[in-house]
Amino acid sequence: MKASERTKPISYLKSRTAEAISCVEETRTPLVITQNGYAKAVVQDVRSFEETQESLALLKIIALSKKSTERSKPKTIGQAFRSVRKRTEDFR
Repeated sequence: MKASERTKPISYLKSRTAEAISCVEETRTPLVITQNGYAKAVVQDVRSFEETQESLALLKIIALSKKSTERSKPKTIGQAFRSVRKRTEDFR
């Protein structure tokens, strides 16, 4: 789908809401809504939204891990495994 076909004025969304949602859901392509000629909102299907949120969460975890390793000395693989084994033994 062309970018021009994915950008619609708010009047299109008002008059063809069901059609727009159906198209977004089927194609999994977001729809950019404009108001007074400026992009104001994006309509996205729920599955794509959830996948995006999961990806962002993973990226945040990676960024936090990177910050953590930059601030302190990271554990070796052996130390990490010993730590995990010790914690699992504590639950037994």
